[in-house]
Amino acid sequence: MKFVKIAASTLGLALVLTGCSTGFSDSGSDSGLPSYDWDFTITVSDKSSWNAGAERFAEVLDEESDGRIKVNIFTNEQLSGGDSAAGVEQLMNGDKAFSYNSTIIYSGIDPRFGTINAPFLYDSYETADAAIEDGALDAYKELSAEFDVQLLGFGESGFRQITNSKHEILEPSDLDGLKFRVPGSSLFLSIFKELGADPVSMNFSEVFTSLQTGTIDGQENPYDVIYSNGLTEVQDYMSVWNYIYDPLILGMNKDMYDALSDDDKALVEKAAAEANEVQKSENRARESEQLAEMSEIMTVSELSAAQLAAFSEAMAPVYDEFTSAWTPELLAAVRPE
Repeated sequence: MKFVKIAASTLGLALVLTGCSTGFSDSGSDSGLPSYDWDFTITVSDKSSWNAGAERFAEVLDEESDGRIKVNIFTNEQLSGGDSAAGVEQLMNGDKAFSYNSTIIYSGIDPRFGTINAPFLYDSYETADAAIEDGALDAYKELSAEFDVQLLGFGESGFRQITNSKHEILEPSDLDGLKFRVPGSSLFLSIFKELGADPVSMNFSEVFTSLQTGTIDGQENPYDVIYSNGLTEVQDYMSVWNYIYDPLILGMNKDMYDALSDDDKALVEKAAAEANEVQKSENRARESEQLAEMSEIMTVSELSAAQLAAFSEAMAPVYDEFTSAWTPELLAAVRPE
């Protein structure tokens, strides 16, 4: 069963509806154990694999707690007015309990979070999975804790692709002068400037309209985000270049997590593990079908190894710029064997 609260027009009203910022109800339950009414936000729509993961999280907690723990899912960053960075800050401040947010968004708060988003770091999901298991997840748990976030594992947005309304992108020079929306991250601004484009940061909630009106020429996102948010309606070309792997932090406010009993912590961890598995499996399972459907609507170019090498080589100045900010410790943790 999915628990969805009617979206509040302001965060303050949302907190009134939950009773208090922690979502704790001192009225308890028939079992005598504390009850919780928690908010969970995602950046994208209810058609996304992100939402499928969030729904599973809510279902497991409801079922395993006999209804004592309820989770309200808010899509499209409703609690932060569409602003993903503000949404992460709400999580850190304890104004909500949970969120799925990309490490890219976290990197706007501290650039170390962007280490795993280094361009052309991974060449496949298998390579990314192995690096995460071999040390990246533990390193990111430590990093997240510095910002009062309990990292409950990684979901994923997937490998990011590039779309535009002007022409095919097959080599770095094809980006010259094109205006691209990028997330609010200095890394992405540097990548696209290095490739000769004109990057602009904006909230994802503004992207569709900006593409529709021609305010921007293109954007970059994984298949599921492009497909489930209808960006194919306002873009004519897509290049498959898998240039950045984009994991999602399933985060809980750490003070809320630390205040839980050991049993409830175990419930939250179990729900998170199932949610992340559902979300990643759904994301990967959808890709071939989504790519096939998008290929019928857009001109899709799957870049060759030689074409990818040209883009990868162009990223050397970006690595020079960000290596010190990423830190040797995190770079060692995320690098594939």
